[in-house]
Amino acid sequence: MRRPSSLKSPQTDDDQFQFRLVVAYSLIVLLFLVLLARFVWLQVLQHDHFSTLADNNRISLVPILPNRGLILDRNGIVLAQNYSAYTLELTPSKIPDLKATIDELKKLVNITSRDEKLFKKFQTESKNFEAVPLKVKLSEDEVARVAANGWRFPGVEVKARLFRDYPYKEMTSHVLGYIGRINQKDQQRLEEEDKTTNYKGTNYIGKTGLEAVYEDDLHGTVGFEEVETDSGGRAIRSLRRTPPINGNTLKLALDIRLQEMADKLFGARRGALVAIDPSTGGVLAFLSKPGFDPSLFIDGIDSQTWAALNNDWQKPLVNRALRGTYPPGSTFKPFMAMAALTTHSIGMRDIRGAPGYFTLPGSSHQFRDSKKQGNGMVNLQRAITVSSDTFFYKLAWDMGIDKIHPVVGSFGLGSKTGIDLDGEASGVLPSKEWKAKRFARYKEEFRRWYPADVVSVGIGQGFNSYTPLQMANATAIMANNGVVFKPHLVQQVVDSKSGKTRQIEPQPVRQLPYPQEYFDYIKEGMRNVMISGTGARVGAGLQYTMAGKTGTAQVVAIKQGAKYNASALAEQYRDHSWFIAFAPVDKPKIAVAIIVENAGFGAAAAAPVARALFDFYLLGKVPNDLAGLLKTVPQEFPEDHADTAD
Repeated sequence: MRRPSSLKSPQTDDDQFQFRLVVAYSLIVLLFLVLLARFVWLQVLQHDHFSTLADNNRISLVPILPNRGLILDRNGIVLAQNYSAYTLELTPSKIPDLKATIDELKKLVNITSRDEKLFKKFQTESKNFEAVPLKVKLSEDEVARVAANGWRFPGVEVKARLFRDYPYKEMTSHVLGYIGRINQKDQQRLEEEDKTTNYKGTNYIGKTGLEAVYEDDLHGTVGFEEVETDSGGRAIRSLRRTPPINGNTLKLALDIRLQEMADKLFGARRGALVAIDPSTGGVLAFLSKPGFDPSLFIDGIDSQTWAALNNDWQKPLVNRALRGTYPPGSTFKPFMAMAALTTHSIGMRDIRGAPGYFTLPGSSHQFRDSKKQGNGMVNLQRAITVSSDTFFYKLAWDMGIDKIHPVVGSFGLGSKTGIDLDGEASGVLPSKEWKAKRFARYKEEFRRWYPADVVSVGIGQGFNSYTPLQMANATAIMANNGVVFKPHLVQQVVDSKSGKTRQIEPQPVRQLPYPQEYFDYIKEGMRNVMISGTGARVGAGLQYTMAGKTGTAQVVAIKQGAKYNASALAEQYRDHSWFIAFAPVDKPKIAVAIIVENAGFGAAAAAPVARALFDFYLLGKVPNDLAGLLKTVPQEFPEDHADTAD
């Protein structure tokens, strides 16, 4: 029996081939249609999107930093300026082995341990794709060596940067402040204020002083340049450029020559000095001693230097003129006198006793006068001139704090002046409400205001505590017959683009409602201080009229009946030397408040500084014998050194 044949017929094979061919063609057509659809999608429908991405791949937007604005004194002398230097910068995200790269760079550049510590600090504060400085201010040889070996170091660049320079260093540190690297806190604030675009490529921002307060003026506006790059990221050509707008120039009321003289007069002593033009409120000098070198903070301060500055017992970082608060001592008495006159607690012709002791009513406690035998019978004006403590003890007791507080407060004591600097202290002008709030955590007996509290207040001791700036401002108001101006450092802002000047016009804030005869009366008492009173030695030979008031601020209390002996105390426990003054008396051009810490009697240290400063400012005289001018007077029993009970 024969098996059936396994061979297919030719017709069947042909049909199968045709079927497969149709399937193959259909698949090809389908794939072509898919490719065509994708092409249409990419090249037509998504053309704009991918064109933009392609441009971004070949076009880099490079920020162009503006020059930071200059800061000048009233005569055009530069106080803060810029200079260019090269910086070695690393971008961590582009460097495979960061440690190995730094080790190799050390063979080309002098990289210190401090540089490495700061680099690590900056790295933690920066994003991984941002360039971080490893070494600033490279020498020309170092720049050449890195440039010649640049091919070996991907992610390593040498960039030209602008740095800030403060020619007068410590002398202006507490006025100008300083700039520093933008940290995370600064970045957050810039984001909140929607200013991040204007800080692209910027490493620095104002941190303190005028550099911080006027940051928006000084920084300027960042420009941008569109640069075509190759596949390796190297610039080929510039396509478009938007130039930056440099920061504006600040012109201050401050006279750096006067500031230099004040610094010279202080020498190595601690303290503060503020000089104001009473007719405008412009600050002529603003000195806090000791100061610090602001350049330490520009590139980032290392932990050892920071610790040394913070642990220094002389506190160079503290702005004493703005934030230091001290009892004013007898410099408080002219303002106390105005409170007495305006509340009719005493008349200009009233004569009262100024004995050697004031006994607190209802007790046996005695407050001594600076003059053992007292000053006899005197009027208010004479009490200012001789600085009678017992006269003002009794006057304060009779008046009470409710009559003192409003009038003294109207001169700005106990409140911020509003000067164009951040961080101003308010000081303390005591009142019943203040004491209740201050001692709210304590028992009721501590919160209560006692009549005896006012006695020490009357001579500028007790709870009284003011800044040198507040005392200078109050003195300027007294000199200006009650016309109040807000103290200010900047008097002009010069626009860098247009060259136009924006003048900060001095506008009176208010006029104190006190009779002119009261101002004349008190100012005459202060003028007599320099003729026959506590400042007579310093006032000898004046070629202009000068009104002043000496003061001695107690640092530590002494037991009742004990004798004050400065030489027996450590320096930091000795009394502070105060002096306030203005000149000429009829048309004042300058008012000043000076405190020399732990220097004793006001006429011995602070007053000679004021005399020499006024001679320089009004007459152009430079003191020949500064050492002789600053000879001390006996310190055993200075004025207004209040006895206080244990």
